[in-house]
Amino acid sequence: MFELKKILGAMLMPLPLFGLICALCFLIALRNNKVAAFSGLLVTCALMLISTPFMGQKIVDPSTQLQYVFNSKNHSKIDKIVVLGCDLIPNPNLSANSQLGNCAKSRLVEGIRLAYLYPHAQLIVSGGGYGKVTNSHLMQQTAISLGVKANRIKQNPAAMDTADEAKFLAPALVDFKVALVTSSSHMRRAKDLFNAQGVDVIPAATDFYDYSAWPVHKQYVPNVNVLLAVTRQWHEVIGRGWIAVRRWIDPEAL
Repeated sequence: MFELKKILGAMLMPLPLFGLICALCFLIALRNNKVAAFSGLLVTCALMLISTPFMGQKIVDPSTQLQYVFNSKNHSKIDKIVVLGCDLIPNPNLSANSQLGNCAKSRLVEGIRLAYLYPHAQLIVSGGGYGKVTNSHLMQQTAISLGVKANRIKQNPAAMDTADEAKFLAPALVDFKVALVTSSSHMRRAKDLFNAQGVDVIPAATDFYDYSAWPVHKQYVPNVNVLLAVTRQWHEVIGRGWIAVRRWIDPEAL
């Protein structure tokens, strides 16, 4: 009864519910326009499929992300801790930490953890934003509220993407031991861009995805969190493709 309740509850969530309704509509439409209806049905089913933990696990492939886990036992000294920006929700009525999205908070928590492990390291928070509200400022304010001294923190508010972050920060990072904090799915591309600027970074990934421990009754039900993970993975594929094209056109690019 418990598992049945959970399955029914999950199926009534917006993504699986509206996906099922769309599939039924396309099945009905098969009578009048087979090509359009079949195409719509195929796309809807594909969207629902990649949103299930069973398929999302295969797309995200958590095992490949484990190479980016930071192990403090292997690094006796870190000079700079760079936390890359992510999502934010600007709202002057909220505290700084409440204006950071989950991705940004996950990265900042890891950065602050490393800041306590390496008390002499400088914490660099990066990322632009919307208007006068930036990732770097919100991260700085949040870090201060959590006990990190203001004089240890440096902002990089002008960077609007990872390429900018690597380019703008590189002069201050060369010849230092740098821990790079970003999401596990983003680490490969971020590391590549920093390396291209002559900065050898030590990955300190966070924001991992792994659905292997989810119970069987959840494995085949579309879930919006899984779709988000797959979307971020796809974003990285497109990002790496764009870098490859830019470098093919201009070997000095990025």
